[in-house]
Amino acid sequence: MITVPPGSPLPRRGNRFTAALGRTAFRLSRWQLTGELPDTAKVVVIFAPHTSNWDWVLGMMSMFALSIRIAWMGKDALFRGPVAPIMRWFGGMPIKRNVAQGTVAQTIAEFTKRDGLVLVVSPEGTRQKVTRWKTGFYHIAHGAGVPICPISLDYAKRRVNLHPVFIPTGDLEGDIEDLRAIFRDVAGKFPHKT
Repeated sequence: MITVPPGSPLPRRGNRFTAALGRTAFRLSRWQLTGELPDTAKVVVIFAPHTSNWDWVLGMMSMFALSIRIAWMGKDALFRGPVAPIMRWFGGMPIKRNVAQGTVAQTIAEFTKRDGLVLVVSPEGTRQKVTRWKTGFYHIAHGAGVPICPISLDYAKRRVNLHPVFIPTGDLEGDIEDLRAIFRDVAGKFPHKT
């Protein structure tokens, strides 16, 4: 089980209890959390393959086990009413879809405003099979000048693996191909959707 080293710039959350809860969930489920954490306060995390709602559970287990504060984007309608505080507590970041400033620009602005931000995105954008990834995550990372941390969810090996950070070069097609190659031999919960 990997741990966050002392002095890491990653934004933190939780306490010993929540960290122990996350580690216990990994142990009981016989999953492993492997790889290396990014040594930066700001990063775009992409996870794949995204084929099941169970991926969210693995993400929450990882967040608690590592005591890292994560953020994810959701339409602003999800952040109204009594569920709004819960959505924010789990890291939800509301995005206004009906404003002139698009999602990419709004998110780059969030990176600029914050001292630390770990934004988690599924490049597939859905749990269904896709032939092309959505590229918003790439434009956000490149525009904000932050690295991308690929995380694979390998159900065959029962492993959440953090891969080394990837620095966007500006070559969208080439960089996307290089990133997709990281996930080529990874089995999602429903392999027919990958």
